[in-house]
Amino acid sequence: MTGTRPGADGDAGFPFSAVVGQERLQLALILCAVHPGIGGVLVRGEKGTAKSTVVRALAQLLPPIVDETGARPARLVELPVGATEDRVVGSLDLERVLRDGEHAFRPGLLAAAHHGVLYVDEVNLLHDHLVDVLLDAAAMGRVHIERDGVSHSHPARFVLVGTMNPEEGELRPQLLDRFGLTVDVAASRNVDVRMSVVRRRLDYEADPAGFAARYAAADREVAERILTARERVASVALDDVELRRIAALCASFDVDGMRADLVVARTATAHAAWRGADAVAEADVRVAAELALPHRRRRDPFDEPGISEEQLDEAMRAAREEAEKPSARAELEQGGDLDGGRSDDGGSRGLDSGPSGADDARADGGSDSALNRADDPDGGPSNGGPDDRGPEDDPDGGPDNGGSGAPDPDGGGPDAPGGGQSPSAREGRIGAPATSVVTPPRWEVPGVGEGAAGRRSRAQTRQGRMVRSSTDTSGGLHLLGTVFAAAPYQHARGRAEGPLKLAADDLRGAYREGREGNLVVFVVDASGSMAARDRLSAVTGAVVALLRDAYQRRDKVAVITVRGREAELVLPPTSSVDIAVRRLSGIRTGGKTPLAAGLLKAREVVHRERVRDPRRRPMLVLLTDGRATGGVDPVPRARAAANLLAAEAITSMVVDCERGMIRLGLAADLARTLRAGYLQLAELTGDSVAAVVRAGSGRPGPTRAA
Repeated sequence: MTGTRPGADGDAGFPFSAVVGQERLQLALILCAVHPGIGGVLVRGEKGTAKSTVVRALAQLLPPIVDETGARPARLVELPVGATEDRVVGSLDLERVLRDGEHAFRPGLLAAAHHGVLYVDEVNLLHDHLVDVLLDAAAMGRVHIERDGVSHSHPARFVLVGTMNPEEGELRPQLLDRFGLTVDVAASRNVDVRMSVVRRRLDYEADPAGFAARYAAADREVAERILTARERVASVALDDVELRRIAALCASFDVDGMRADLVVARTATAHAAWRGADAVAEADVRVAAELALPHRRRRDPFDEPGISEEQLDEAMRAAREEAEKPSARAELEQGGDLDGGRSDDGGSRGLDSGPSGADDARADGGSDSALNRADDPDGGPSNGGPDDRGPEDDPDGGPDNGGSGAPDPDGGGPDAPGGGQSPSAREGRIGAPATSVVTPPRWEVPGVGEGAAGRRSRAQTRQGRMVRSSTDTSGGLHLLGTVFAAAPYQHARGRAEGPLKLAADDLRGAYREGREGNLVVFVVDASGSMAARDRLSAVTGAVVALLRDAYQRRDKVAVITVRGREAELVLPPTSSVDIAVRRLSGIRTGGKTPLAAGLLKAREVVHRERVRDPRRRPMLVLLTDGRATGGVDPVPRARAAANLLAAEAITSMVVDCERGMIRLGLAADLARTLRAGYLQLAELTGDSVAAVVRAGSGRPGPTRAA
């Protein structure tokens, strides 16, 4: 959907200057408007935090576009989540091909967004290859199309803004890195700020035009400053001292590649232009680092993005020493003036940036500062603190030594559920995962599905590789198939020369096959028989490895734990796999094993999710030693529940967590009843020589029928 900026049709949009409590987001958007080469803004935050309101308001402030038709307002182009690649980049103009027999290009949404704002709500739900296309265009300022016999290129300089709710799933770190800036937004906990937000919104709804008129002067001033900054940004000086500071800062945070350095340099230059300076100063670099580096620190999909104020302060001190060390200064002085005309005044983070300096800007203690909340050193699923030590912190913990089958160190043999174990082992919490985790084998649902785009099971998709032509045209036109279908009828239709004569029945669509994401339901046995420290660490490591695999393959996940008298759904189906990891860290262990309840709960989750998302096919992953001890007739009831799942043809995998010298093989029996795949825990946790050899040789781990 495309459209002009809000308010162009007489309906006054919410004023940019009237937004309360989102100064950091407003500044990030302004800097990208000043210098589109920054690469856009990713806005992460909970729902109801005015993300969309601020983005739409920005479009009202951008300078008008002057072209051959005259002046027109800058457009706000909204990209729907279900958009196809043809709609985004453009495609062959089918109407002109059929009517005139000539190749013609029909521009897409990227062309419509030129000199405006391209807004992608819920960008984390957009297919990965479309996100790549958007980010490439934002970085290069042009779109190149080579497809369907069309070679075309056109400018596409726009402010790219993506919004997302992290609870609905994260972007891959590779895609996060390609967004220039990232801002975490949250509703203020300050009562006065919340009152002001509600009051202004109610006033706007009561009289949109009158409310907009009250802020017209302030918005006009911001628009004029954006235009002025755009005109002067090319002349802002970035001397070698500040460039060295930027390089040292990015190196200290160990970010991958050089994109971070370039983005920080461009953002610092834009900030200097925004505040009216002739050269980049240290305060500009700090503001740029706050916006450009937090999301680039993720080394693992489950790392929390963010940089604390203390971390940034320390990095800035180290960068200052690097930038001003004598050897560097002597080298620079040989080439000319060290100061390079640099302005000594600093910058601030808000809209009223002035000479107050970065330290003064931080002193306001604003409750909406994402950096005041991010990267809590005591947060995350395994903080390593003294009160939350995982099994790997114990020198005697961790996986069994080479899978030797030695008795559990807490004295509890594997044969009796919870027998001989200390209370702390029988009733504890799942701690940090084992570190020696190999890549799990690839599991997929048999057949060809039609679910959401992902990377696990085969599926008929709209973005996959073209397999053949089809009478269904919903996946796009199959040009050769259409021509071949029409060719036999040309003589009968009276064609002697000129364009091909087509009929509606000739049209053929492209049958595309790709990969889908599935619903993966994890059932984790957290009973007493699983609670020995080394076994618990290994099971946790296995679950995290499987969750990481689900993250990479774009699955939805649900987590069910089995302990005590019942099964508990600790995480309903969600696309946010990192939330599953955090929930896993708080799971309690101990007690009996109501295995039947866990299988029935999994069946209930699958049935309920089929109503909500009927095309997403399910998988069940059960991690257990197979000992059913909870409830009446636990073993027959577990077998009956497994038969129910098998009868419904739910794809399943059993990970056998039984360890020790004496093994009963109960998990293997359960896998046979479920008609499930089967492998042992050692094959997921890397504590066997065979697993290490497989990982080194690149061969997948075994999946064998029980």
